[in-house]
Amino acid sequence: MFNIFKSAPKNYEDLDGTTFKTKYNNTTKAELLDVRTASEFASGTIPGARNLDVTSPQFQQALKTLDKDKEYFVFCRSGNRSGSACDLMTAQGFKAYNLSGGLGAWPR
Repeated sequence: MFNIFKSAPKNYEDLDGTTFKTKYNNTTKAELLDVRTASEFASGTIPGARNLDVTSPQFQQALKTLDKDKEYFVFCRSGNRSGSACDLMTAQGFKAYNLSGGLGAWPR
């Protein structure tokens, strides 16, 4: 019997820290998105990241202002919220990569 609750296939890639950083550094039109809350962002982030809180009601509206020609490298604390953000973004035609393991996986 097949599983009727099977989730839809992901349209984004989960990347480990090293792969994520290398791909980000080698992509010409890349943007780094920190989808944590503003207070989490203020406590420290990856240099050059832009804060766009995925839990904010304005997130969907903010997506409308993003450039679809760019590739987005998305992260949060653990990789869960950024995975949700990647789902929302790819559903709207964005190219997105999730930092699997979150901020702690980013190589220093």
